[in-house]
Amino acid sequence: MAHKELLARHRAVMPKWLALYYDEPIEIASASGRRVTDREGTTYLDFFAGILTNAIGYDVAEISDAIRSQLDTGVLHSSTLYLIKSQVELAEKIAELSGIPDAKVFFTNSGTEANETALMLATTARRSEQVLALRNSYHGRAFATVAITGNRGWSASALSPIKVSWVHGGYRYRSPFKAMDDKDYIKACVDDLREIIETTTAGDVACMIAEPIQGVGGFTSPPDGLFRAFKDVLDEYGILFVSDEVQTGWGRTGEHFWGIQAHDVVPDAMTFAKGLGNGLAIGGVVARGDLMDAINANSISTFGGNPVSTAGALATVNYLLEHDLQANAAKLGSRLLGGLRELAEKHPVIGDVRGKGLMVGVEFVGPEGEPNPGAAATVLSETKARGLLVGKGGLYGNVIRLAPPMTLTEDELEEALGILTQAVERT
Repeated sequence: MAHKELLARHRAVMPKWLALYYDEPIEIASASGRRVTDREGTTYLDFFAGILTNAIGYDVAEISDAIRSQLDTGVLHSSTLYLIKSQVELAEKIAELSGIPDAKVFFTNSGTEANETALMLATTARRSEQVLALRNSYHGRAFATVAITGNRGWSASALSPIKVSWVHGGYRYRSPFKAMDDKDYIKACVDDLREIIETTTAGDVACMIAEPIQGVGGFTSPPDGLFRAFKDVLDEYGILFVSDEVQTGWGRTGEHFWGIQAHDVVPDAMTFAKGLGNGLAIGGVVARGDLMDAINANSISTFGGNPVSTAGALATVNYLLEHDLQANAAKLGSRLLGGLRELAEKHPVIGDVRGKGLMVGVEFVGPEGEPNPGAAATVLSETKARGLLVGKGGLYGNVIRLAPPMTLTEDELEEALGILTQAVERT
């Protein structure tokens, strides 16, 4: 009854547009490793990690100790008007890991705020409010980031401080170019990009912003090399390229530390958040120094990069590097994809299994290949009933998203595959 009572209180004081999973939502009360326990005592294997945020898992001593050490100083906050050692150390590490020349870093509180900052940098540097974005994208819930979100279900307003032109490429499964091979698909998308620039813009576009793998859009991605081809066109026009690494960063894709590296591209800027803090509120932008310094007005961040979040984030990055969690994501991600594709061969309700590393999407379809949100909703509920938490998304709400903590073990992976098999059989 604890959940039912809390749900009633939630609905009385929280906005109705604040999404909740399940017909009977749960409160997570405690956690350890990759498992969480709700307020009523049920334990689950977590395969969504707080929307990819608890990247290392729960109750990790090295991260908790770093946070407690900062708390013990009595300084939870000082603002960016003062020097913060952990902030500088974290920025140095991210700048080095980014591969961006002469990189500088600005910290925020979330991915939304990070993308807002990137848009401000690009539009200021280029003196243009024009932006290119991908269809089916999601970049946040603030005024400008809603404008560049190419998914009607998450676009709360048509009002915008920027002018957006939409480009094909991110969602291949339902693309008009779906039947093409990789080479022809890339060419078709590049031709579309060039036509969009020539016909819907004044030419002086500020930037293109893109997720290497679309998160809310259903873990969709183009063939490797698309963004390299895009970047060549953008460079012709002097258009900046921003890679939204909020969900793809920190080695989650397995094969690379940043998602955009699969395309052999060094972007002008990258945004990040989620997994960096392993649950702490932190995000940011890493960009070329000249781009980061394009703003010539005063600015601060009251809470961005505060001592507690940067201490925890620094411990998180050190942990994932020291334990080579990128390699673990590659190894177990390959097994996860293989197991799900075997399942798809037996169940035509699964139209597509895609992703990289521990970032995998399963798209459910009807008899004619049409989106089947009902099947995805069934799997969401059936996995919960069997002790597994997964995510849901996609343009049509018909995709199950799997993104467990990167410390996942082989036994836990096999357990999850077994539960997913049982859930799919109920669709």
